[in-house]
Amino acid sequence: MPRNRFQDIMRHLRFDDRSSRSDRAKTDKFAAISSVWGSFVTNCITSYNPGLHITVDEQLFPSKTRCCFLQYIATKPDKFGIKFWVACDLKSKYICNVLPYLGKDPSRPSGKRLSENVVMRLMEPFLDKGRNVTTDNFFTSLSLAHKLLSRKTTILGTVNKIRREIPQSARHTDRNEFTTQVFSTTAATLTAYAPKRKKTVYILSSMHSVIQTENTTKRKPNTITLYNTTKCGVDVMDQMVREYTVRTGTRRWPVAVFYNMIDMAALNAHVLYQACTGRQERRVDFLVELARELANSHMCATKARKEQLLRTQPSTPSPGKRAMCQVKHQCKNNHATVRCVHCYRDTCGKCRREIPWQCQDCE
Repeated sequence: MPRNRFQDIMRHLRFDDRSSRSDRAKTDKFAAISSVWGSFVTNCITSYNPGLHITVDEQLFPSKTRCCFLQYIATKPDKFGIKFWVACDLKSKYICNVLPYLGKDPSRPSGKRLSENVVMRLMEPFLDKGRNVTTDNFFTSLSLAHKLLSRKTTILGTVNKIRREIPQSARHTDRNEFTTQVFSTTAATLTAYAPKRKKTVYILSSMHSVIQTENTTKRKPNTITLYNTTKCGVDVMDQMVREYTVRTGTRRWPVAVFYNMIDMAALNAHVLYQACTGRQERRVDFLVELARELANSHMCATKARKEQLLRTQPSTPSPGKRAMCQVKHQCKNNHATVRCVHCYRDTCGKCRREIPWQCQDCE
C-alpha cells in the first residue's frame, strides 16, 4: 500500500455519522463506534458454541487517548488504557462476549453491584446450559452464585477476605501451613486454604458439594486445583492478542478501540478456522494468509486499472520520446521501442521472447 493512501485512509477513518454524534453521545458514551462494535460482539456470540468452562476477567487495552473513560490501573504493565470486560472460552481462548467499561452506568440499579451486573450481562447468552464461570475476587460473591445457580450455571472463584459472606470463624489468619477449612450452604461451598503461614485463600464454589484434598505434601483441595486450571482464560487470550497486533500510535480513542477489535476478530477467526477445517495451523501463518486474502481484491482491482490504462496507450512511443524497459529481466535500464502484447509493458530487445516460426494453420 502506498504511504499516501494509508495516511489518507487513517485521516478520514470514521465509524459513524459525525453530524448526529453529539446527540447520540448524550445517552451513549461509546457512540463514535457503538454500531460497528455491536455488530462485532453479535458475531462473536452467534458464531461459536463455547465449552463447559468460561472465564470472566478484565482486559486493559494500552492507550493514552483523550476520552472520559480512560482507566489507570497501577498493577498493569501499561498503567493507562481502555478497560474491557471479557468472557473467554477456557479451552480455545475464543472471545465469547466483551463489554467496554464506560464509567458509571445510569441504567444499573442502585442496589446492584457492578461486578454482578457485568457477569450477568456477559453470561446472558450462555446461561441455562449447565456451564461454569470462573472469576476473580472482584466478581465473586454469594449473591452472584445464587443468581447464576437459578439459571443452571455454576461459579468458581476467589473471594475477597473483606466480603461479608465470609464467616467470622474463617477470618483468622494464623493457620497452620497446608490446612483446609470448609464452610457450606445450600447453594455454595467456601474453602479456606492456607498455602503458607499467615496467608489464607478463600474459594467459593457452587459446583462442588464435597471437598477432597490431594494426597501430596501441600494437600490442596480440589476447588483450588480446578481454579488454578480455569482462571487463566482471559490472561492467555490477552497475551495472544498482544503477540500479533495491529496497534499503533493514535490520538483518537475510536481508532484505538478499532485496533483492539481487529486483534480480537483475528484471534476468533483463527479458532473458527481450526474448528471448521480440523487443521492445526500456526496463528502467524494464518494471519499472513488472512491479510493477503483481504488485500487481494484491492490489489486485483489496482492491477486491472493499470492494465486498462496501458491498453489505451500506443504500442510504440511517440516520435521524439524514448521509454525505459519495464521488464528488466536481462537488461539494466535499456531503452524500449515496443510493448509486450500480453502485459503491455515497455520491452527492450534483450528482454523480449523469441517466437518460433509458424505457419498460418498453426496460429
